[in-house]
Amino acid sequence: MKALVTGATGFIGFHVAKLLRERDHQVIALVREEKDSSALWALGIEVVKGDVRDFRSVVEALKGCQYLYHLAADYRLWVPDPKTMYEINVQGTKNVMKAALERGVEKVVYTGTVGTLAASSNGKLSDEESSVKGSELIGHYKRSKFLAEREVNDFIEKGLPAVIVSPSTPIGPMDRKPTPTGKIIVDFLNGRIPAYLDTGLNFVSVDDVATGHWLASLHGRIGQRYILGNKNITLREFFECLATLTGRKPPKVRLPYLPVLCAAYIDEAFSTWVTGRHPRIPLTGVKMARKYMYFDCSKAAKELKMPQNPIEDAAKKAVDWFKKTGYVRN
Repeated sequence: MKALVTGATGFIGFHVAKLLRERDHQVIALVREEKDSSALWALGIEVVKGDVRDFRSVVEALKGCQYLYHLAADYRLWVPDPKTMYEINVQGTKNVMKAALERGVEKVVYTGTVGTLAASSNGKLSDEESSVKGSELIGHYKRSKFLAEREVNDFIEKGLPAVIVSPSTPIGPMDRKPTPTGKIIVDFLNGRIPAYLDTGLNFVSVDDVATGHWLASLHGRIGQRYILGNKNITLREFFECLATLTGRKPPKVRLPYLPVLCAAYIDEAFSTWVTGRHPRIPLTGVKMARKYMYFDCSKAAKELKMPQNPIEDAAKKAVDWFKKTGYVRN
């Protein structure tokens, strides 16, 4: 089988492309000109230069493909100019879905995010049916992905055989950027997290997320969404997990929310108007921490048979990789 993967130089996208190659798929990766494709070439993956914002380049890359995995996205918690984010996440998704329909692709797996689902405020786990209003979404990333999902659903109504998968908080090796979650791990390893906020997340192995994508292409029902996640734990428990793995002490001080929120507003304003650098306290991240992002992941486990490997193993792989590749000070 021949499959196109967009976003294959990203964290999840790389693992999806790698897994497909290991299962003897012919994998084509659509990669922007400026991106480093060396890790993909090393796996025997064919790299085609193009951009999801360029419709014709997507159509050409899809030639002869039976499967499409659309993971390309601009994932940042802070953007001084959000225009590019909407061009990639919304218009880019529209281009990719239109190209897939034009090419007659057999199955499309679109990578959304649990960020477009409503987080619970009463302790109940959110699931695939936990709808949220666009006005309730925090930050440009969530808003752009919300609009992108609308585009996907519009094309499903036009006959596109697409499935939406929504990863929760993946961790593991090859988080090169790193992602916001990967940066938390790196900061912990470098002793830069003296305190924490009272919040919680659903963590999952990035390898399991990649497998979930593949299983969704085989068994996912068209028009359905599947949350690709695993274990709900507090941020404090996650730091305790990292402490057990590394021998470092976890942060003990729990910060009150409102002073941190005020500090984030000041820090982001300073970054936006003065330095132009990423704020040390991302406002979007602080706002997101107000609610526990806990999810019921049973649908993917039951229908797709998605594996649920221990997140402690994934955390260890992430720690080992960050240490090995120079992200951690000696």
